Amino acid sequence: MRELLLNNGQAIVWGVVIVEVVLLLLLLRQYGDSHDPISLLATLVDLGLIYDALIIALGNGLPVGLLEGLSRFRFVFHGLLVPLLLPISAHATKMNKPLKILVYIVTVVVIAGGIWMGFSCKLEMQELAGLRRFISSKETSSLAQIIENVLSFGTVIPLIIAGIYVTIKQKNPHILLSGLFMFAFSALGPATGNVDLIFLISMFGEILMIFFIYLYVQKEEE
Repeated sequence: MRELLLNNGQAIVWGVVIVEVVLLLLLLRQYGDSHDPISLLATLVDLGLIYDALIIALGNGLPVGLLEGLSRFRFVFHGLLVPLLLPISAHATKMNKPLKILVYIVTVVVIAGGIWMGFSCKLEMQELAGLRRFISSKETSSLAQIIENVLSFGTVIPLIIAGIYVTIKQKNPHILLSGLFMFAFSALGPATGNVDLIFLISMFGEILMIFFIYLYVQKEEE
């Protein structure tokens, strides 16, 4: 697997961009038909994922200064949009209004921390798998690193918990599959000794996460 990723990094990332754009169009059509807030929230998350993958895909052809600036916003958008998985979980479980308001308040707090993380983390350039990108360096403050980890896993775990509830109550397993695939692909890199390639491996989980959220709304609208 490692050799496959190292030798085909550029093709993989461009493939991810294309698939995520297709999912974006599907979600926009779905929202236009149903006006379901989950579709809108998933569209925003997908936009962030598209930006992330696109900047990585274009990295080799951009001047270093421009790449660093655009990469800064990869982290900012990550902090801004990934927390939207929390209200997606809230809407999927059909929480009552006071609980939803509470979840949105928590989401705003997490977003504020995520945006701060995006602007405060120290960046360094890395070349791997035929790709040139900026990553968070070891000089990044411990608080920013904690927030980055919370964004990566702390927003997916509630999605899994919500998915279990939704599967039992609504007989719709797609939210659970969305969270499980994202978690599995995020953990696959460290589990296989490919921590340095987690950015590539996790992209497959991101695609599946958005795809199964789309399927969830599609089934609910039947």
